[in-house]
Amino acid sequence: MSAITRDEVAHLARLARLALADEELDHFAAQLDVIIGAVARVAEVAADDIPPSSHALPITNVYRPDEVRPSLTPEQALSGAPAVEDGRFRVPRILGEEA
Repeated sequence: MSAITRDEVAHLARLARLALADEELDHFAAQLDVIIGAVARVAEVAADDIPPSSHALPITNVYRPDEVRPSLTPEQALSGAPAVEDGRFRVPRILGEEA
């Protein structure tokens, strides 16, 4: 027996404001049933003695100390720019943004 009915799929479609044909309702009901079954299998595997994890392998961040190193001056960095304004790179305006 299906875990989700055709009527439930139609209800979900109405909530999502989707217009589905009759054959789509049957198709999606079958697909959602497979998804619900897969989630149920995962729930069966979860055990109280297994701690929750976010990754299969232990991961630690590797940090280095902040050190001042030689770098370009602002003038050197901007020297190759096609356009400069107020000590910054000038780029074309995008997405109709106001100035």
